Amino acid sequence: MSGLEDLYREIILDHYRNPRNRGELPSPPASRVEGFNPLCGDEIVVYLQLDDPSKGDDAVVTDVRIGGQGCSISQSSASMMSAAIGGRTVTEVKDLTKAFKSMMSIHEDELDGAEPAEAPDPAELRLGDLEALRGVVKFPVRIKCATLSWNTLLQAIDEAETTTA
Repeated sequence: MSGLEDLYREIILDHYRNPRNRGELPSPPASRVEGFNPLCGDEIVVYLQLDDPSKGDDAVVTDVRIGGQGCSISQSSASMMSAAIGGRTVTEVKDLTKAFKSMMSIHEDELDGAEPAEAPDPAELRLGDLEALRGVVKFPVRIKCATLSWNTLLQAIDEAETTTA
């Protein structure tokens, strides 16, 4: 095993054993959304607080908390996601989500039969610890584990925006 793979494994295990932003936020004002993967039983709960959801894509993530249970991939991905999105605008979060899913070789538009959306180049966005999950693509059944928290996050953003609309 290469030194880089060892490093990535250590990063994943660190986020699994010591998850960042674990906990709950009062809902409301935070949006609370649950994600579930019926194939493996992974569960994710995302609590998302935006500074002013009425600002739409210009709203800023002021706080995020995660909960749930599942495999090391799903839980470490949620931890890494929560650490990566704090202080970012909704636009930046959506771009980061697209870049992460692109890295995971997930193109949801293609799954829906539409043309694939142009995803930001993951290299242009600093993915940081999220790079450690790159190896998941070798195990297609685990990709849903890695993307569960990201899909749940997008649902939380939608809920926050529609609650204020």
